[in-house]
Amino acid sequence: MTQAIKFISARLGAWRRYRSSLRELYSLTDRELADLGIARWEVDEVARRSAGL
Repeated sequence: MTQAIKFISARLGAWRRYRSSLRELYSLTDRELADLGIARWEVDEVARRSAGL
């Protein structure tokens, strides 16, 4: 039971980090993303990697 709760808690934390990263990256302009070396179409993948998903 404890392992299941830890797993769910870890996944929920990762999901929250993903959503936060996604919001932050989508709020940037194309120029700001380019300065970071990220294209708009890469935002989802970058957010997933940063959250560990």
